[in-house]
Amino acid sequence: MALYSEKVMDHFRHPRNVGCIENADGIGEVGNAKCGDIMKMYLKIDNDVVTDVKFETFGCGSAIASSSMATELIKGKPLNEVLKLTNKAVTEALDGLPAHKLHCSVLAEEAIQAAVKDYCEKNNREFNF
Repeated sequence: MALYSEKVMDHFRHPRNVGCIENADGIGEVGNAKCGDIMKMYLKIDNDVVTDVKFETFGCGSAIASSSMATELIKGKPLNEVLKLTNKAVTEALDGLPAHKLHCSVLAEEAIQAAVKDYCEKNNREFNF
């Protein structure tokens, strides 16, 4: 069995939604000191719906693939659904990650949550959807 699925390799080789959003409504940055991965998510939000999402990730192929897949999973979704995204859902959408790379999907989940929290703080809103 290959170490990485075809979906992981595709999202690593051809990541979706790479870049930053000027004047983003929410920005979340997280990192893992153990492996050195850093993820930054940018959200554009209109009427509590993610209308655009971009990411910048410094890290391994699994971190890039997790960021890419996570952005695809939340684009066009209302915030209450976005906050339900789990690292398990990201991993499953990628057809799995090696056990020692699961922390990459956790970072993707945490970066999205941090971006939504930033949006809520900027707009004096409760962070509970």
